Amino acid sequence: MPRRNRALDRAAAAGTRSGGRPPAGRREHRVRFWTAIARGVSSFDAATEAGVLPSIGVRWFRKGGGMPSVTLAPVSGRYLSFTEREEIAVLLARGSGVREIARALGRAPSTISRELQRNTAIRTGRPEYRASTAQTHADRRARRPKPAKLAVNPQLRRYVQDRLAGEVQRPDGSVAGPQVGWRGRRQGPRRDRRWGQCWSPAQIAGRLRVDFPDDQSMRVSHEAIYQSLYVQGRGALRRELTACLRTGRALRVPRNRTSRGNRSFVTDELLISERPAEVDDRAVPGHWEGDLILGLDRSAIGTLVERSSRFTMLLHLPPIEGDDSPTTKNSPALTGAGAAAVRDAIAGTITTLPEQLRRSLTWDQGIEMAQHVQLRLDTGLQIYFCDPRSPWQRGTNENTNGLLRQYFPRGTNLARHSAEELVAVAAALNGRPRKTLAWRTPAEVLSEYLSAAA
Repeated sequence: MPRRNRALDRAAAAGTRSGGRPPAGRREHRVRFWTAIARGVSSFDAATEAGVLPSIGVRWFRKGGGMPSVTLAPVSGRYLSFTEREEIAVLLARGSGVREIARALGRAPSTISRELQRNTAIRTGRPEYRASTAQTHADRRARRPKPAKLAVNPQLRRYVQDRLAGEVQRPDGSVAGPQVGWRGRRQGPRRDRRWGQCWSPAQIAGRLRVDFPDDQSMRVSHEAIYQSLYVQGRGALRRELTACLRTGRALRVPRNRTSRGNRSFVTDELLISERPAEVDDRAVPGHWEGDLILGLDRSAIGTLVERSSRFTMLLHLPPIEGDDSPTTKNSPALTGAGAAAVRDAIAGTITTLPEQLRRSLTWDQGIEMAQHVQLRLDTGLQIYFCDPRSPWQRGTNENTNGLLRQYFPRGTNLARHSAEELVAVAAALNGRPRKTLAWRTPAEVLSEYLSAAA
């Protein structure tokens, strides 16, 4: 007759109830998943790394609004781990008693006894201790739900909602703006967005101290507002109010995922951090910055600016034959802003200069520079790329693009300008005296350098 385990019998007598179906993935799975997300990994790959199905990882990401649903800090050693619970299950199956298990794990007997009484499963009609079920019970019991401040303070919630999504009114009092329905995600580019007051969470949190200087209950941090918007089940702000944020994102994107970029042709060796120090101090001519200015109907003009002299050269990027045909996914570029056209335009323009003026070129991570390797072979230029969304790293070029908008305004078709017209505009800029050059012109500074080098 098998030996009866008294600890399990006591657990059955205590009437331990089942907590229902265990959730998909234990806490350690979720910690591994959100740690990978914080590194910028996709939801699919993070789920694979965590050891759960990719569909589960996508569900965790959407339900959490892109924010971790668990604390990523390691669990204190005072609590039993899943490994210890597995050892308890194995020793119980061998018929070991509570004190014997406690000695094997280096725990107090009361800890083991309490574990068996709290986390034993009895769904089968007889007491059974399973490590996975016990861990599920422990994780559920460890939750400390705290009501959101915006959920329990109606006045504060109304204040936040009014400044996020308050109506924009015309002078006659009627509501202005398009009627845009909520689709559960960002509307996308070139689409109407919902009009509202659209204060940022930081502006709302800061203004509360001005409007209610003596009312401490009217205080909320900007992070609490973001969490109420993105995390489902907080019972405070509706998810559709994310359309009133600056980005309009329905899901929060981890910092590393937004800052890393998604250009496979940009390696760490090509980033601007690897650029020589002589480029930063502008002492040596021959280092260029480049970019595209865009117009209607997929038209574009390329710009090249030399850092030390501010000398400007414009790239003519005419539309190719068939540019009026509809585009399809992965179809070739129909304008001159494609990778091959930009490569040829840069090579054809920069090779007109002496070799000492062809040292390096810094560009943003646009897809038009996908053929930078061939460009380096054709011209001898060392190519470097800025960090994503960091236009200030090409400050000279950004300033020049602003000056060029006087000739090529936004919202106009840039393809109608001929190459001769671009040369004329570049000559006008290069003949304009600049304060940063002691009121000399870029053409004069570059000419002085070539004369000294001759």
